[in-house]
Amino acid sequence: MTVHTSSDGALIEVELSGEVSSNDYTTVLVPAIEAALAEHDTVRLLAVVQPEFKGYDFGAAWADTKLGLSHWRGFDRIAVAADQSWVQTSVRLAAPILPCPVQVFELSELEAARRWMRESLGAIHVIGLGGSCIQVSLLGKLDPEEYARAELDMDNILQGKAAFRLLVDLREFDGWHGLTALASHFQLVRKHVGLLDRAAIVGDKAWQRMAQRAASHILGARTQFFASEDIENAKSWLAAG
Repeated sequence: MTVHTSSDGALIEVELSGEVSSNDYTTVLVPAIEAALAEHDTVRLLAVVQPEFKGYDFGAAWADTKLGLSHWRGFDRIAVAADQSWVQTSVRLAAPILPCPVQVFELSELEAARRWMRESLGAIHVIGLGGSCIQVSLLGKLDPEEYARAELDMDNILQGKAAFRLLVDLREFDGWHGLTALASHFQLVRKHVGLLDRAAIVGDKAWQRMAQRAASHILGARTQFFASEDIENAKSWLAAG
């Protein structure tokens, strides 16, 4: 077993060959995962299963189970690149009960697997609603790269505007990939806060309603929360007055 960790520590690639033992887990994989989780909320794991992989001994199978149970919520996504049909089938059978997205790739698709590991599972859509109103929709689980792209979109839309009104659509928002992405969220808002006239927050979770109350103080602008089914009323409220 060989483990490679990305420069930021949030992506771990493990190469499996021969027979994997419990010692491989306790001395190689577990320390790498625990070190990554000490710096990140979650990690992404890519397992590259070489053709000569023979499986686990009993101790390694138990170590694999313990690793999954002890870090159940610690994985953001898992990918397995393997040509053995029994490995692919095992992963696909386990995928529905795992708490994160799982993808299976052929070894010939290794670079595609690596791209999938790097990609964001979330997206930010910035659109103009007409006049001074802008809608920002947060979808899925976001990482800092998505905020960088959204910042460019906002800059383009706000160019030449003396003020704007903002609709924040959180109906399909699942959170952030760690504190770095959360910090990017507030940086995006802070950069344009001086131009903000009013803001509507649309969602269906209690914390989102609380966020609206906090935002009214932080942003220094009038804000209002709307339930998911009231998004059209939110748009009307923004445009009025």
